[in-house]
Amino acid sequence: MKRRKSPHILFATSEIAPWVKTGGLGDVAAALPPALARAGCDLRVLVPCYPALARAFPEARERVRIPGLALRLPECRVLDAGEIAAGVTLWLLDCPSRFEREGNPYTEASGEAWNDNVWRFGMLSRVAAWLCENGGATGWPVDVLHCNDWHTALAPAYLHYLNGETPSVLTVHNLAFHGQFPESCIGDLGLPRRAFRFDGIEFHGKLSFLKAGLQLCDRITTVSPNYAREMQTEAYGCGLDGLLRYRRNRLTGILNGIDEEEWNPATDPLIDTRYTIDTLDQKAANTRALRAELGLDTDTTPVLGVVSRMVHQKGTDLLIEEGDSLVQMGAQLAIIGSGEKPLEAGLRALAARHPGRVSVTVGYDERLAHQIEAGADIFLMPSRFEPCGLNQMYSLRYGTPPIVRRTGGLADTVVDANEATLAHGSANGFAFDHASGEALLACVRRAMTLFRDPVRWRQLQKNGMRGQFSWKHAAAHYRTLYESLMPSVR
Repeated sequence: MKRRKSPHILFATSEIAPWVKTGGLGDVAAALPPALARAGCDLRVLVPCYPALARAFPEARERVRIPGLALRLPECRVLDAGEIAAGVTLWLLDCPSRFEREGNPYTEASGEAWNDNVWRFGMLSRVAAWLCENGGATGWPVDVLHCNDWHTALAPAYLHYLNGETPSVLTVHNLAFHGQFPESCIGDLGLPRRAFRFDGIEFHGKLSFLKAGLQLCDRITTVSPNYAREMQTEAYGCGLDGLLRYRRNRLTGILNGIDEEEWNPATDPLIDTRYTIDTLDQKAANTRALRAELGLDTDTTPVLGVVSRMVHQKGTDLLIEEGDSLVQMGAQLAIIGSGEKPLEAGLRALAARHPGRVSVTVGYDERLAHQIEAGADIFLMPSRFEPCGLNQMYSLRYGTPPIVRRTGGLADTVVDANEATLAHGSANGFAFDHASGEALLACVRRAMTLFRDPVRWRQLQKNGMRGQFSWKHAAAHYRTLYESLMPSVR
């Protein structure tokens, strides 16, 4: 029998927008599978049945009942929620004792990780592997398992140690989160003791989900070419750089795309006034609306937007450190996000010191995120590291030139505006190198100087809006990668 024309891809993820989203992984899980389907793949997206998904798909029906697979992995069901996009069907892992919890899928309201995350995401990984090896039970045999970040990275280990034959791909969206747990968990997860080796799932005396996946999957991908290079260095490798250098021939950087239907200023229902590259003057109406909503003073100085997790990685501390100076330079700040409590408090204090100049919204509001992208004049993204980043691409599409630190996918997508790139017509934003408040301020100063030159600024905006950031290119790469793992006959 010949290879299937449309490869069957099981896409395992811990979140999927718009129902469950804490960051870029949720966006990718929502946008990449439809693009893969358009590239000729047939997909099932496996995600835990959190309350938000149970409410969104009340008609989901049992596809298969799975017996208890280990002491801490009880009986569960996979529910078929139907097609969420052409060629993409949503499968929900239903286990109320593990996933029927409101709020963040990873942490309690206090910000502490759920104390049973090892069993929760061990179950997600184990079920993904079980579905690969029991295609007859579902009526849909799997050709390739595509895992995402640590939450599903134990699946390649299950396939390896339990003699599974399905090839696996692991995409690293953020190398900083390993999913580390005590060695004593191994038996209750249903893994053999022999797995706890340096060339298996062991990492500095602990069980590491991510290390297991990186060691045992068939192919590793990450979300930008530059991050694929960076993660092999000590500075960015989070202790895994040696393993990544060892497996470099199996590692590929594929730049993420964005959902160009959701993030399109010409059709966006969440912004005040729609506009295109030919009607950029109408963008100013969004700036006025944003100022009015957030209580910012009416002014002609630029609004600097931030939509971000409030964590050290994202450079939030740099914004706090230099916030007063940014205001003194004439900027206004419109910030939304959540994260580490001290950083949230620092931003709130900044806003309290500068009413009418700084607005801070702690939490997440999809509508406000879109309005900031459309209404801000400049977007700030001073990340210490950024595997890919999506907001800089949203900003470029919305004619809001981004200021970024030159790292990861930010370096792959933002071309710094200097005399040479402005003359060449390739400039689309601003970039700096050092993760310091001084470097950030210098870059903002350059941007504000160019902002006062309306002709050159408009050209910079148009350069960004002309960029091609769809998922089509990435999907084609993934399709080729999947086919390289599949035997010529099935």
